[in-house]
Amino acid sequence: MATRATRRPRVLLLLVAAVLVAVAPAAATLQPVDYLALQAVGRALSDMPGSRFFASWDFTGDPCAFAGVSCSGDGRVVSLALGDPRAGAPGLSGVFPSAALARLSALSSLSLVPGRVSGELTIAVAALPSLRFLALSGNLLSGDLPGAFSPALRTVDLSKNSFSGSIPSSLLLIRSLRTLVLSHNSLSGNIPGMVSSPLVHLDLRNNHLSGGVPSLPETLVYLSLAENRLSGRVGAELRRLPRLSFLDLGGNWFSGEVPGEVFSFRIVYLQLRKNSFSGELRPAGRVPAGATVDLSHNELSGRVPPELAPASALYLNGNKFSGEVPREIAAAAQDGRMRVLFLQDNFLTGIGVGGVPANAAVCAHWNCVAPPPPVVAACPAKGGRGRRRPAAQCGGRRRR
Repeated sequence: MATRATRRPRVLLLLVAAVLVAVAPAAATLQPVDYLALQAVGRALSDMPGSRFFASWDFTGDPCAFAGVSCSGDGRVVSLALGDPRAGAPGLSGVFPSAALARLSALSSLSLVPGRVSGELTIAVAALPSLRFLALSGNLLSGDLPGAFSPALRTVDLSKNSFSGSIPSSLLLIRSLRTLVLSHNSLSGNIPGMVSSPLVHLDLRNNHLSGGVPSLPETLVYLSLAENRLSGRVGAELRRLPRLSFLDLGGNWFSGEVPGEVFSFRIVYLQLRKNSFSGELRPAGRVPAGATVDLSHNELSGRVPPELAPASALYLNGNKFSGEVPREIAAAAQDGRMRVLFLQDNFLTGIGVGGVPANAAVCAHWNCVAPPPPVVAACPAKGGRGRRRPAAQCGGRRRR
């Protein structure tokens, strides 16, 4: 009959065996280099208050079952999505674990939800050979962008961080790159002159970029360069982009004509406000029904073209337009098909809008004719200096 003393070693052996069985799948599932890299990631980052993303990161289990981790059949981490992806969920804090992530050599997708993660993005991470998707938006990452990126990248989103320096020319030469979002950083210098990536979506808004706009790929559907220090004429470049449906160049120093071709594109959102565009508008066709067209605060002159009538929101305020508002545009505003029509601060001699539905807004003060009172009442609170221009500014004179 076994004594207590002889039972204890057997019990201990059974416990050790049970632990080995529990741990064995983790070691067999994931290769050691990736296993150690994930441990380093877990040490570098932590949940912000209210987040429980790392609650499942228990290394006594299988790391391939952790939240945000996907593995290949041969035990390599191929996708890492750090943080709870649900909208409004708290993000992560800590220092971006570049050294650890660089050891995940099979990684094809890396994302980080908006949070308080600081540090730099190194070449070792950005140039991982299999990386196709890189999204680190809405954190505190800083420093220069890496000089080299993976040739396999299709999507790069580094927006809403504190990156500085210039845009690496190599980034816009990646033959597979379709989406590039670098908005809301502190990038400066020129947009690289050679752009051979077949981009569909390019967003560089809210930086400190200067110079002109280079020739861009005609594959572009979405282009935003707003709120920079860009200048020069862009007519020739825009004419080459017939697939555009979203164009935002607002808040720059662009000059010259607005090419008539852009109005006939499949444009849904056309934003050219707060530049120095000048001359008359000569649309090559009617804008698509329901489009938003904002040409406000430029130096545009001449007649308001009737081709703008299908727009659902039309901002022409702060220019030098003259003559009468076309009947088609006035009718669209009165019928409520055009929900916003801003004409204030021009030299118009005829408005033609007598009243608008309650869900529409028309403003036409500070022109060379007094608009009807209901129209004036729809103007923004900070929208003007009075109902009508002084006669000395009208009568054929187009200077302010």
